[in-house]
Amino acid sequence: MRDTFIKELVHHARTNDKIVLIVGDLGFSVVEPFAEEFPDRFINAGVAEQNMTGVAAGMASEGYHVFTYSIANFPLFRCAEQIRNDIDYHNLPVTIVSVGGGLAYGNLGYSHHAVQDFALIRSMPNMVIAAPGDPLEMSGCLEYLVENPQPSYLRINKSGEPDIHKTKPRISPGELQIFKKTENADNLLLTTGAVLELALEIWGSNDELRDSWSVGSLPMWGEEFRNTIFNQLKPYKRITTLEEHLLSGGFGSYLLEIGLNVQPFYLDSKVCGAVGDQNYLLSNYFESKEYLINYLVKRKELL
Repeated sequence: MRDTFIKELVHHARTNDKIVLIVGDLGFSVVEPFAEEFPDRFINAGVAEQNMTGVAAGMASEGYHVFTYSIANFPLFRCAEQIRNDIDYHNLPVTIVSVGGGLAYGNLGYSHHAVQDFALIRSMPNMVIAAPGDPLEMSGCLEYLVENPQPSYLRINKSGEPDIHKTKPRISPGELQIFKKTENADNLLLTTGAVLELALEIWGSNDELRDSWSVGSLPMWGEEFRNTIFNQLKPYKRITTLEEHLLSGGFGSYLLEIGLNVQPFYLDSKVCGAVGDQNYLLSNYFESKEYLINYLVKRKELL
C-alpha cells in the first residue's frame, strides 16, 4: 500500500499545489518520487516526530494539506499531544500516515506494533479514520481525503497486498463496501484494514459460509459517523468483526458502542510483549482460521 500511496499522492499533488509531505527520516526507497518532483513541498523533519507534527499544523493553518508519514507508532503515539491540541482541536487539514498498521513491523519489536492506534485516534472528535483493505481502497480513501481536507488518520499496511477490488472504489466515511453478498442478508463478516484478505479467505473456504454470510469492509469511519454506520449496518442481525488491533478502543468496540449486535475478534493483548513477523504474530495471537470458520458456521442462525 505504501508504494500506491506515494504514487497516488504524486498524482494529486500535480493538480493541487497545497499538498505537502513531511517525513520523520523514514520512508526512503518509497518517498523519493514525491521528493524529486516536488522538492519545495517535501520536508524531512528528522527523528523529531513531535516537531514534525507541529510544523504540519503550522503549515495547515496557512492553507496547506499536510501529510505526515512514518512507520507504525512514530507519527502517532510519540506526538499524541500535538495531534490532539494542534491538529484535532483546531480542525486542521493534516493527514497522519501510519505505515505498517497492526503487526506489519512486528519483527522489529513490540515498540513497532500499532495495535492501540484506533483507540487513541478515535477518541479525538474531529478525526476521520481511514483503514483501507487493499491498495485500491487506499486510493479511494486518499481521493476522498484530498477532496475533503480535514484532521485524518490513514493506516496502511506495509507492502505486497493484493488488489481485492477490481477498480478503485468511490469511498466516503461510514460507507460500507460489500465484496461477497448472499441472498441471506442477516449475517455480515466485517473488517477494517488489511485483514480484509483474511476475511475473504475464510469466507471462500467453506460452502456454508458462502451461503449464509456476506463479507464487507468499512475503510473510513470515526466518531462523527456513528449514525451513518448504524443505519447501514442495522439490517444485519449478526455481525462478526475482524481487526488487527486490541479489543479496547478498537473497531469492534466502536460498533458495540453504537448499539449493534457485534461479535468482535481481535488480537490477544499478550501480543504487546511478543516479537516476530506478521504471520507469526497473527498465528499465535489471533484466532485460527479453523476456529473462525467453525464459529461462523455455528453463529449463522443464533440470536
